[in-house]
Amino acid sequence: MSNRFVQIIANPGAGQEGLNLKTVQNIFAAYPVDWDIRITKAAGDAERMAREAAEAGADVVAIYGGDGSVAEAAAALAGSEKSCLAILPGGTANVMSVELGIPNKLEDALHVAANPASQVRIVDLGTVNDRTFVLRVGIGLEAEMVAGADRETKDKYGVFAYLWAAAQNIAAPPVARYQIVADGEEYEAEGLTCIVANSGNIGLSGMNLIPDTAVDDGLLDVIVIEPAGVKTFLDVVSSVLGMNQTEAGGDSVQTDETRPTLGSAIRRWRAKEVTITCDPPQSIQSDGELLEGDKIHCRIQPRALRVLVPAA
Repeated sequence: MSNRFVQIIANPGAGQEGLNLKTVQNIFAAYPVDWDIRITKAAGDAERMAREAAEAGADVVAIYGGDGSVAEAAAALAGSEKSCLAILPGGTANVMSVELGIPNKLEDALHVAANPASQVRIVDLGTVNDRTFVLRVGIGLEAEMVAGADRETKDKYGVFAYLWAAAQNIAAPPVARYQIVADGEEYEAEGLTCIVANSGNIGLSGMNLIPDTAVDDGLLDVIVIEPAGVKTFLDVVSSVLGMNQTEAGGDSVQTDETRPTLGSAIRRWRAKEVTITCDPPQSIQSDGELLEGDKIHCRIQPRALRVLVPAA
């Protein structure tokens, strides 16, 4: 019986230090696997390479990079009955790996990719204007968070760079009117940001936009944070950043009972297909990548992707 084949695709521009080939060799040597590595040079390379690997019969396509690279590989592997995606966290936030319980430490993630005992979890994907996303699409403030977090800040502060960008934008956030068509029903809402989410995780364990949003429920969650939720949103950002202080100037300890939530500051719908326009037009992001245009059409692809996760 031949060994499983693992095709590694590495993005050298990802936010972490890089993929150490000696580490890969040492860990993979303990398992019945053969492997190869390819390096991306431009946007779109990860999708093309992952598709070529799947067509060649690779058992595992292991992507080293951030959530944008993961989304590219996922687009290529959608619907594959043979090739599984393995995530080697190498980006700034690595939200999808946090969502699925994949270790953030590279060595541990490599074990998941190589270990034949690793489990396969089947998850949903989303599309936005025919582009695949694994996490969410954001219009308005959330997109400005992506645009406002430069490479230097992300390298230094990781996921907190996005939250800091939010804190900088919250002082005078622009409000837009969103026209939403969700599974044929029309809605209208004013807000700071509109998010279409496949995953609710924001890149920190236990921190979710909406607690019951899941990557395998066959639905997209449409969330609008209303103008009245400015303070609540800032409280959430401050809580995650550890910026909260008591009125007396001492440290404030955040617990599950005291940490602020967005529950009272949002409107929410769940749908398989959604179209959104906003007035005035706002920035749009998908899995950390800025998009062009002023209208989005999203739909769910249920049970579209097979991902390796740690053994039970």
